[in-house]
Amino acid sequence: MLEVKHLSIALSETSCREYLVRDVSFSVRENETYALVGESGCGKSLTALSLMRLLPEGVTVQEGSVLCGGQDLFTLTEREMNAVRGAGISLIFQEPATSLNPVVRIGAQVREVLKLHEKTLTDTSESAVFAWLTRVGFDDPERIAKSFPHELSGGQKQRVMIAVALAASPSVVVADEPTTALDVTLQAQILDLLRDLKRERHLALLLITHDLALVKNYADRVGLMYAGQILEEAPVKEFFSKPLHPYAAGLLRAVPQSASRKKALAGIPGVVPNPSEDVAGCRFASRCPVRRPACEAGEIPLKALGKDHVVRCLFPGEFAQQEAGASYVTPFPGKPVLTLENFSVTYESAGGLFSSKKTFEAVRDVTLTLRGGETLALVGESGSGKSTLAKTLLRLTDGHVRTRGVARIGDVDVMSARGKALQELHRFAQIVFQDPFSSFDPRMSVGACIAEGITALGVLRDKDAICQRVGDLLETVGLARDSFSRLPHEFSGGQRQRLALARALAVSPQVIILDEPTSALDVSVQAQILNLLRAVQQRTGMAYLFITHNFAVVEWTADRVAVMKDGRIVEEGTAQEVLCRPKEAYTKALLASVPRL
Repeated sequence: MLEVKHLSIALSETSCREYLVRDVSFSVRENETYALVGESGCGKSLTALSLMRLLPEGVTVQEGSVLCGGQDLFTLTEREMNAVRGAGISLIFQEPATSLNPVVRIGAQVREVLKLHEKTLTDTSESAVFAWLTRVGFDDPERIAKSFPHELSGGQKQRVMIAVALAASPSVVVADEPTTALDVTLQAQILDLLRDLKRERHLALLLITHDLALVKNYADRVGLMYAGQILEEAPVKEFFSKPLHPYAAGLLRAVPQSASRKKALAGIPGVVPNPSEDVAGCRFASRCPVRRPACEAGEIPLKALGKDHVVRCLFPGEFAQQEAGASYVTPFPGKPVLTLENFSVTYESAGGLFSSKKTFEAVRDVTLTLRGGETLALVGESGSGKSTLAKTLLRLTDGHVRTRGVARIGDVDVMSARGKALQELHRFAQIVFQDPFSSFDPRMSVGACIAEGITALGVLRDKDAICQRVGDLLETVGLARDSFSRLPHEFSGGQRQRLALARALAVSPQVIILDEPTSALDVSVQAQILNLLRAVQQRTGMAYLFITHNFAVVEWTADRVAVMKDGRIVEEGTAQEVLCRPKEAYTKALLASVPRL
């Protein structure tokens, strides 16, 4: 159905050719899911965009072909390609919020696809729109069709994107990180839907993801990319049971497991080289624990080692014995640093000339205690109130908010704090957001961003002492001291998350709220961040309120778990109790949706 042959993509606006994707070949068969995996920046999304002929300005296909139904997409005129997009090959984007038109109703956006391809479709009516919305899981398609994108949740928007992608009955669907930041139940719904539609319509599905558990549970074959190249391709069972490339083995070892909770995760040292860099030999060699001189002596070809199993390695299947990670001792919980008693948060709309005031209770009667040196994981579906609770605790909520009950962080009453008391609150507790890039001023150096809290809260006043403190913090999170003057966009996603942690640590807090800090990270970078968090906690006795959808992370990092639904805590206990012996039906349903390695 889809055949990619010798695809190379390069920057077109440079004096010398800088390749971002190099000689990539793979195929996706009818009724098959092919998963393309690898660390951020390896070229997965660029490959997907090239298939649709949607590469960003300044990036072009230099070599290769893409056959869809036997037709080479690179030889088509733009008009011919427009006819193929949607009807022949379709793309589900990673970010539905930015892919849907914010000022056009959902029904009109689905119908637009039908109208574009009405020559090949038998039904482009309003009822066809409703039928597709029903097909992707909506019980009330008429209401959804009349809605604007901002009126829908993240999972609902993702389902709309699937409807848009499938409305013209394509034979090939490319899904680029379709479940990032979705909770486990929505994730399961979307992937089950794609699997059902694949079987029903005999689709060829290209799934791009960094979630290896999803790959194991939903894919048929796997292609492993690194620095713009395919390093290994194999049937999914072989890839997970007997990986041949050291990079594949390293990624699998980096996934958190409850059995390894007291040991550091086995991350992959070093960073992915820029795909445009000329590297002699194996592009993974600088990070490979079993490299030999021959690995850096010349180009490494792909070689077949069984049916549908190829690897780009001179010594496949040779792995270094895994070194025992640093041992962690679970700290004895200290005194309470965060206390909630029957705490509720209600949003109020201001109302207008023709509308009355509306209220919505986002958090309801929450009672929790977090102690020093402890990690409390807060889990639940999107919209359950987790992030609202986190932002309210640090007085970061937007709009009109009413609270009731008790919320104390340290000795500070959260909601009554003003002036010096509010400063004390922000010295005592800090937050690390899911997207560190949007929380940094892109015009400020990272050093200035980290120093901002130090000066604003009066931690230090001497400039030399502040510079010394920032340099120490950069080293603490594993970055060079000379990173001080660089801008946020010069760092990778994992590095920016380290910078966000450095900024949170700058004022020596006793509590850090971590709101989905690893959701958009690949497993190797995730391992680095989790190891860093654990090491800081061991050294300082800091407490973490860890908000996440990732239950593998919960199993490895949490001492206790609180499950949130519709603004309420429905279950709470030790990680062992909640994850292994859940009592509530809702908790059981969440755990049943979790894909396992």
